[in-house]
Amino acid sequence: GALAVMIGAFGAHGLEKTLTANGRNATFETGVKYHMYHVFALLATGLILFHVQSRYIHWAGLFFLIGIVIFSGSLYILSITNIKWLGAITPIGGLFMIAGWLSLGHGLFYAWPKK
Repeated sequence: GALAVMIGAFGAHGLEKTLTANGRNATFETGVKYHMYHVFALLATGLILFHVQSRYIHWAGLFFLIGIVIFSGSLYILSITNIKWLGAITPIGGLFMIAGWLSLGHGLFYAWPKK
């Protein structure tokens, strides 16, 4: 979470001219938003693991982490350097994020203690 805040602040204050000049401000902000959303997903996943042991929930955390690195990381680098091919790997990170949500849902549905 702290890293997402630092990157967002750096983009807003340290890179503002660069991002505005190359028209990539929205791209950078999208990376920051998804980074922060999935930090909360990672936090929730960790808290859930205290109560429910499921390999699907473990996988969800890993998928969220990989998704953040690939999705948000590629958007950060793309917006600063304008390396076009990075846009092609961004959806791979999105797929990892989706896999994380599906794994989390599966793990909760099947592993949560039934009364």
